[in-house]
Amino acid sequence: MTEAAIQVENLSKRYILGQTRTLRQRLGGMIGRVGGRYKSSGADAREFWALRDVSLDVRPGEVLGLIGRNGAGKSTLLKILSRITSPTHGRVTIRGRVGSLLEVGTGFHPELTGRENIYLNGTILGMRRAEIKKRFDEIVEFAEVGRFLDTPVKRYSSGMYVRLAFAIAAHLEPEILIVDEVLAVGDAAFQSKCMGKMGEVARHGRTVVFVSHNMSAINRICQRAVWVDKGRIQRVGPTDEVVRKYLTTHVAQSGIARFNLNADKLGQLTSLEVLDSKMTPNCTQLAHEAISVRISYRLAEACRQYRVGITLSMPDGMVVYSSASTDTDGNLWDNPAGEYTANLTIPAALLNQGHYKLGCFMGQPSARNRDAQRRGFADSHESALEFQVIGDTRGSGGERWPGVIGLALRWEGAKQTPVVIAA
Repeated sequence: MTEAAIQVENLSKRYILGQTRTLRQRLGGMIGRVGGRYKSSGADAREFWALRDVSLDVRPGEVLGLIGRNGAGKSTLLKILSRITSPTHGRVTIRGRVGSLLEVGTGFHPELTGRENIYLNGTILGMRRAEIKKRFDEIVEFAEVGRFLDTPVKRYSSGMYVRLAFAIAAHLEPEILIVDEVLAVGDAAFQSKCMGKMGEVARHGRTVVFVSHNMSAINRICQRAVWVDKGRIQRVGPTDEVVRKYLTTHVAQSGIARFNLNADKLGQLTSLEVLDSKMTPNCTQLAHEAISVRISYRLAEACRQYRVGITLSMPDGMVVYSSASTDTDGNLWDNPAGEYTANLTIPAALLNQGHYKLGCFMGQPSARNRDAQRRGFADSHESALEFQVIGDTRGSGGERWPGVIGLALRWEGAKQTPVVIAA
């Protein structure tokens, strides 16, 4: 059986919050622990376990995704794997050289130029100068910093830092590549290039551990995923299964979001609901049935020329669709003071199986009634609630089609094209 590239056994990491101890106190604590006489003190009441009893194997050549909310312990785990910090308990075995990209400018000396930092990072990875020189041109081309190669990196933008840092980490052939959310600093084109490069690295038998809040990126390049929450592993398995479970756990169970009211606002949203076919608020919707959305709002005094609307997006923030009440007849509404509801229907079999976020807004177009806008007729709530769509949209015998839209398009039967052979 092939040995794991990374083997994590019962790993724990503890921090003491707001506690500064003298050298004598630290030595006393260390001696007490070694002798088995360590007693808890008042400081233990302020301890924080960033990781607790984490065990994990990462196979050679595997792209492993690490997911979880902010503060779950993901970055702490990566820092231990990168030998930036040491664990409180447990053991990590790493077989191979590690290239890490955890923060903007990790491992860079700000006074050195881009050229000098390439050689410095390669040396830190244990590479000979000849090996670095062999990959030098590829690194520069990938990072797109050729014009600034002999400029001190302290003058680089954050995007240039990331481009060069990733290019070095990916091209200097470490057996294990560890990448944190730092790639989000780069532009979309560069992020796409990085995703492709990580896939290429894995195809050459090297191992990648990738942390991201971008679930579409995790799904695209990772064979397995690990969900970490409150310092503990919640689930390990095929990426789509783990991501689906992670997202489902954080979906609001009621299918309704109620908003706090502000007495100073003239117009404000009071609630947003996602309704099933029985017109009951429900955070789980069936793909083959229409989905109803209800927006409730109030006007403290008469308002002219206003509209309400929704924004539908994916968990990673990509907007799927936006719609406003003016889509129906193009007219803005005029209403006296009072309580109102607006209803919208998302057609059956339009949204594919998956998780979605829903936000809502109300107000007047910016070009109209600026005084009323200033006086508080505008209101909005981004990602107010989440819901999931389950089931088959196309009657395809249980086959799950990729993509956001599940709309079945019209196809005509196959027609044979006659072949004409010239004389």
